[in-house]
Amino acid sequence: SLSMSSSLYSPASKHATGSLDRRTFLKGLGAALALPWLAPRAAAVSVATPATHNIVTANIRVALPEDEATGNGWKGRRELCADVILRQKPDIICLQEVLREQASDLQASWPDHAMLGFAGPEMDAHATGYHGIAKNPIFYSRARYELTAAGGFWLSETPHLPGSLSWGTARARHVNWVRLKARDSGREMRVLSTHLDHQSQPAREKQMALILAEAALYPADFSQLLAGDLNARVDNPVCKLVAQAGWTDSYAEVRGAAGDGFTVHGFKGPAYERPDGRLPAGRIDFIFSRGAVQPTAAEIIRDGRDGRYPSDHYFVSAQIALT
Repeated sequence: SLSMSSSLYSPASKHATGSLDRRTFLKGLGAALALPWLAPRAAAVSVATPATHNIVTANIRVALPEDEATGNGWKGRRELCADVILRQKPDIICLQEVLREQASDLQASWPDHAMLGFAGPEMDAHATGYHGIAKNPIFYSRARYELTAAGGFWLSETPHLPGSLSWGTARARHVNWVRLKARDSGREMRVLSTHLDHQSQPAREKQMALILAEAALYPADFSQLLAGDLNARVDNPVCKLVAQAGWTDSYAEVRGAAGDGFTVHGFKGPAYERPDGRLPAGRIDFIFSRGAVQPTAAEIIRDGRDGRYPSDHYFVSAQIALT
């Protein structure tokens, strides 16, 4: 399931751009790669109507042995993590930093949601810890959507090779995607979940350029959502690339740039400060939209319980309408 998309080029894919064959796609990618470049809550934020869809993106932090010593190990927060996300009544959940045991735990916690994008070649040279093949799976409501296609690729110069690295990236990075058709309206959308490199700015820019080039194969009015941890704030060239490609930041669209808050908090919530004593500067977790999509609500989810938090990131939600 982490191979290059076959459905994108399939005659049965009615929204695919038929004139774009694989050679054209790879040529386009080459051009793109050349670019420079709890506080407690009383209730869920919103409940999607038949005309809207609730999306959550969540970097849940990989299960690390060292977190056990600080009381933030996965076993101690997995129930809280599952509950905080489910409390948003999500139709679609995009996750990052998910190890196999975490994927299994969340599947058991969310039986009404199907999961795609975890299983795949297990090629990482490091079998444990942060390198334990963390992935970016997508969960979606079984009742609300029919899956019409799915795939993924690696963010490198050889995107069809699992685990491949390019541009000085510290770790192999990838993107997963699904195409979902709403059972009530028949409307279709595409959802992508990704996590860009945490060290190399050139790698982040190249990785995002690759994602944007692939997404541009779809018609401009085809509804797409891109969610994940970009390891880049709104003023970073990575986000400027996204905007230049015609994508909208759902949070800024709803709340405006002045409403920008931070999403990384080191398990400390609002008490988190940078080493220099200043507050963190802005979001690095995003839900972008392109095509026939209108964001109608957005929030940084700051829920915790008894001073504990489900991750070292706040999660982010958006409600969108297909226009």
